Amino acid sequence: MDTKALDAIALSVRSLSMDGVQAANSGHPGLPLGCAELGAALYGEILNINPAKSDWIDRDRFILSAGHGSMFVYSLLHLAGFDLPYEELKKFRQLGSKTPGHPEYRWTDGVETTTGPLGAGFSNAVGMAVAETVLAAKFNTNQHKIVDHYTYALSGDGCMMEGLTSEAASLAGHLGLGKLIVFYDSNKITIEGSTDIAFTEDVGKRYEAYNWQVLKGDMYDYAGILKAVEQAKAETGKPTLIILKSVIGKGSPNKAGSHDVHGAPLGPDEIKATRKALGLDENEAFYIAPEAKAHFDKRRVQWAEDYDAWNVTFKAWAKENPALKTEWDQWMADKVDLSGVEWPSYASGDSLATRSASGKALQAIAKAVTNLYGGSADLAPSNNTALPHGDYSKADRAGRTFHFGVREHAMGGVVNGLVLHGGLRVFCATFLVFADYMRPAIRLASIMKLPATYIFTHDSFYVGEDGPTHQPVETIASLRIIPGLTVLRPADAQETSFAWKWAMEKTDGPVVLALTRQNLTVFDKPADWEASAKKGAYIAKDSDGAPETVVLASGSEVNLAIDACEKSSKKVRVVSVISLETFKQQDAAFIESLIPSGARVVVAEAGVKDGWEGFASGDDAILCMRSFGESGPYKELARHFGFVPEHLASLF
Repeated sequence: MDTKALDAIALSVRSLSMDGVQAANSGHPGLPLGCAELGAALYGEILNINPAKSDWIDRDRFILSAGHGSMFVYSLLHLAGFDLPYEELKKFRQLGSKTPGHPEYRWTDGVETTTGPLGAGFSNAVGMAVAETVLAAKFNTNQHKIVDHYTYALSGDGCMMEGLTSEAASLAGHLGLGKLIVFYDSNKITIEGSTDIAFTEDVGKRYEAYNWQVLKGDMYDYAGILKAVEQAKAETGKPTLIILKSVIGKGSPNKAGSHDVHGAPLGPDEIKATRKALGLDENEAFYIAPEAKAHFDKRRVQWAEDYDAWNVTFKAWAKENPALKTEWDQWMADKVDLSGVEWPSYASGDSLATRSASGKALQAIAKAVTNLYGGSADLAPSNNTALPHGDYSKADRAGRTFHFGVREHAMGGVVNGLVLHGGLRVFCATFLVFADYMRPAIRLASIMKLPATYIFTHDSFYVGEDGPTHQPVETIASLRIIPGLTVLRPADAQETSFAWKWAMEKTDGPVVLALTRQNLTVFDKPADWEASAKKGAYIAKDSDGAPETVVLASGSEVNLAIDACEKSSKKVRVVSVISLETFKQQDAAFIESLIPSGARVVVAEAGVKDGWEGFASGDDAILCMRSFGESGPYKELARHFGFVPEHLASLF
């Protein structure tokens, strides 16, 4: 270990970080200044990566869960040789730069996940560590290890306060993720001041109770950090939390140790004072020490050699295991091959809940797509999501069904990490009403364009006796407004299989399947219905001649609308809107083909009306929920709220 070189790296991180924040007049210099030595040790000694091949599947992952300290990782990525030019560091937080305010996946080379909302990166790290064990169990042989890497994360006091982190840490400890190593930057400062005003627990004891190995050290002791990492690697049955005592803003003569340095630039005078204290020219900004450059020149050579050695191993493994290699290529492909799926078959008149139809489709897909993994937040029997391929556990890394426990937020974050790692297609499930607990993770998946699938059952007041707390009248509308999230509410079993095809084929964003608890009847469809449905809607039942009324319905209300046609003497067309937001994005000609001008337009959905108003011919043409639900048998609730054929027909 070359401590002089590591000191030079730490000095460079401090200079680049404080000057980047100062140039932007915005940002968080405290963490980069306080954690510079850890960064030097990580990138200078610990991480097994290859900046020239930043998507290498067997690289170590590093996640900055405390994403507000983004200049920390930007400085290190530049120094290490990732595709992050020096000039980009000077454009921190500027429009279009590769150095946005918080790290963004797909935007900056070397950034493993989008972080910023505290705890999100921690939960992603848990998912990445799980993914490593899955791939290792699947592909490693006694002769060759082609998957063998670690997941590291840096969390701060804020991360440790978030409930999300607690959920994810509890799950990680239960699963015994021995290759997950989390550094805790314990500086006891948050935006409002000392953590003592709100946070006095013993974090180490809490993590020991979660079944973590807990180690303690000094942020500024290289040897101690490396020793702790070796101890972490030696403990293969538990994840490790390394608590490093630190000083926020270290190096700043007048602001170190203060909340003043947490979320604001140092200011011109303090910048000069800090440069002087660090032994730098008071007027030289964005300084990089020559010794730091020289060290990383050597590191890149070593990284390249290690990568080449892995490739030799990989080629030998591939030659000896051609069947595994074929499957590896399938797992690593961007697109999923559904040609081998034996989809369930349904006839007109069949009656089953779309949650049940989803379960049948899921089983068929999982049989053909061997890298489909997933699970539920303690609701697998209700969500119909258990796979007949074993349960993933500490004892069995090959099982394909995850048990997330009652941890919806962590489930969303862990799923993001599983997808981010690469090699897996992943779903998770709960009741639709509990999507609110997952919303931050869903939003981040949408920002990152991750192909995750969310199975949300019990999708309306038809939940019945459980009452308004479990009846998600507003949830569908709230999900539809998330940019990039595709929300599918299928109307019967056939549409449910179609929805699963849509979800599996989508590569640029997450998909929600909103599914019923109650049975729905499979109805006749035109031969080319899927082509139209891919645009969000299709004609489920047409009128004899030009329609006088067009009913736009989704999910369970398509059955209702078809039944209502029998109660009306008018010429009525029923349009099944499987994806409202997708339908809205279509051109006027397509929309006109389904909703001819001059026809009265009626909307029917067992949720709030928000999002539908632009189609309906007035408020009196909307059958939606105007309140929360009630507790009672679902058929009685349907009559109570007017979701019966007679009432819907009266709106025609």
